[in-house]
Amino acid sequence: MDSGRRTYHLRDVISIEQPNHKVLFPSDDENLDGLNFLAGKRVDEVNKMAELGTQLAHVDGGVPNMRLSVPVLNEYYLGQIIYFFEKACGISGNPLGVNSFNQPGVEAYKEEHVRPAEQTGLRKRK
Repeated sequence: MDSGRRTYHLRDVISIEQPNHKVLFPSDDENLDGLNFLAGKRVDEVNKMAELGTQLAHVDGGVPNMRLSVPVLNEYYLGQIIYFFEKACGISGNPLGVNSFNQPGVEAYKEEHVRPAEQTGLRKRK
């Protein structure tokens, strides 16, 4: 867990209730990574335990955390997650005096990003 000052420190966990695929941890004959105790277990089960451990550690450490749960990962719920975080960024910037929708550095970055393509002729200037 991170240590130090916890101002504006928040941990988000996105939890997918029903995985799209059943993936099992493999076994390594030499157990080189020491993880053979996971062999045969579903990856989603191990992820759920890691998620729970992370949340408990943050609660014990006084770190605010949020669990965002969706039933399945598909186009609809992925869109909802993206929308949620976009809106959260817009709203949370206001009390900090940041206009989340006016970031001139982003436009400058985009211009610098396409400059090499324009210089090599891969992209024509507008």
